[in-house]
Amino acid sequence: MRFLTQIGLALGLLLLIGLLAWQGFLQILQLLFSSGWYLLLLPLAWFPVLLPAAQGWRQLFKPDHLPSFVHALLALWMGRAVNNLLPVASIGGEIVKARLLFIWGTNGIHAAASVMVDKAIQALTLAFWGSAGVLLLLFLSDNNELAFYAAIGFIILVVCTVGFIIIQQAGLLGILAKSGSKIIKNESWEGIAFSADEVDRVIRELYLNKTKIILATLYRLAALILHTFELWLACYLLGRPIGIIEALMLRSLTATLSDIAFIIPNAYGIQEGAFIIIGSLIGLDPEFSLAVSLALRIRDLIVDPAGLLTLQRVESQRYYSSR
Repeated sequence: MRFLTQIGLALGLLLLIGLLAWQGFLQILQLLFSSGWYLLLLPLAWFPVLLPAAQGWRQLFKPDHLPSFVHALLALWMGRAVNNLLPVASIGGEIVKARLLFIWGTNGIHAAASVMVDKAIQALTLAFWGSAGVLLLLFLSDNNELAFYAAIGFIILVVCTVGFIIIQQAGLLGILAKSGSKIIKNESWEGIAFSADEVDRVIRELYLNKTKIILATLYRLAALILHTFELWLACYLLGRPIGIIEALMLRSLTATLSDIAFIIPNAYGIQEGAFIIIGSLIGLDPEFSLAVSLALRIRDLIVDPAGLLTLQRVESQRYYSSR
């Protein structure tokens, strides 16, 4: 997986460089600088997205294992930084989230189970969010063929996500662990298999609580909707305001396509290509669409490195305190 993500990173960066060369890097840079320091406000506009996402994740814990809101928020932030900046195929960040909660006192089995269910809810919510974008595309554009293919893609995503949820409830981790125990014969692997069975048990209990699952899904959906304001503000600051409906459509489809391309770290090149293609349907020229995409990456230069540095500090403190 690491090898594939490294290849994906290389291909994504090549695509990004190609798109910038095609439209003219200096012209795009000039467009970005024309907005002055106001573009630095974009990370502040993005931050509220984390709040409902953290609260949604907290729905997936029993009361006696519930982490504090601050701990969930910090773990979400640092996990996102790992997924965006490191070639971990959007999986390493989920492991980091569970590990951080364990370090801060949450039971490890419940932390791992919550991350597994939360990942499935993210995928399902993303599919619904993308489907809403397709409906808005039909309303805003005459390109019914593109909307048709996009709808097929999101239907496939929904089916795959539902399949993943079914496999989770069937005991995915336990199956994998027991398969490994047939190959690796030692006591430590038997312990891993036992822990995996416990995580699977908690996962099944979480899915039985339909109210919690619905609440977690609604919180995640609220986070995706809030994400639209950052895009709307970027267009406004770059001198070409768009309507809220256009912003919702553009944000939902570009974000969904970027997340689907999880094998490419931070969707380099994919996000930019999505903005060019979908932005053209509402009258945005490629140069402006590229500028918007790069403006949204300002938080990647500010928020994510800070997250990695904070994670390194947490791990260092744990290491030295244990010696």
